[in-house]
Amino acid sequence: MYHQLTSEQRSQISALLQSKTPKKEIAKIVGISQSTISRELKRNSCRNGRHYSWQKAQEMAMERRERICLNRLIPQSVMKKAIDLLTDRQWSPEQISAHLKATGENISHETIYAYIRRHPELHIHCRHKMKYRHHIKQPKATKATNIPNRVSIHERPPEANGCRFGDWELDLIVGAGQKSCLVTLVERSKSYVLIKRLETKHHSAVKQAIIQMLFPFRKTHALKTITTDNGTEFYDHQEFAKALCTTVYFADSYASWQKSAIENANKLIRQYFPKGTDFRLVSDDEVMTVQRKLNKRPREKINFSTPLKEFYAMF
Repeated sequence: MYHQLTSEQRSQISALLQSKTPKKEIAKIVGISQSTISRELKRNSCRNGRHYSWQKAQEMAMERRERICLNRLIPQSVMKKAIDLLTDRQWSPEQISAHLKATGENISHETIYAYIRRHPELHIHCRHKMKYRHHIKQPKATKATNIPNRVSIHERPPEANGCRFGDWELDLIVGAGQKSCLVTLVERSKSYVLIKRLETKHHSAVKQAIIQMLFPFRKTHALKTITTDNGTEFYDHQEFAKALCTTVYFADSYASWQKSAIENANKLIRQYFPKGTDFRLVSDDEVMTVQRKLNKRPREKINFSTPLKEFYAMF
């Protein structure tokens, strides 16, 4: 590491150089290594490299130091707020960083990630548990013959691309034993989430749940289309589409990326209800608590505003 010389040491070096003292002797007198003197003369001599002025050398060194970006020490109070948001609300480091910046307290998401890596017990509060997997998407033929009058996603209007308000995605999160489930809906443009608990995943019960969840938005600009997968739970799609005055579109088989908004929402929900959860043992209040948490979570997609605020701002 380069030795940081003081102004007194530079003054002493300058005087000894003028007396033509050898560098080896100068090093002994000043109390530094000979290589440090060589670097000092190379870095801070005048342009011709022949004249060394300690005043000029000190000035150049100070200018260089000001240009160096040093890491700031994050106040403990700010770090505590960041970790509290992580453990209490399960926000991502990016969401935490943006939220604190809005309140005038700066901390980068990388600083938060670094803290989490040093404290492995915090991994459980991260969506991916600090583990990342990359999947290769391989398209497969759609074989959904179990759903009558299925309308393919390829017939969906091009404006329903996730930017328009009022396009929803639908899915189920199935509980232990393939019996109970959560019906999940997300409005694509604002990431607003709706969740309803069912003790059965029979298609008639799922149909009624969907109608109840979306009926307040029937015949409004907040409900234009619904996109889902080819599960038999959506066998009654024509009935709930008619009740809600909308159209249901079905993604291709094995093409979860075609409904990425609901897939992302389900992963967030799984933070609270991991695989193997029996939803018959979960209360409706617990489900609503999770729904409120997700809708009050700042999201990068909407400039770190919250889905709750952005969704109802459209009315």
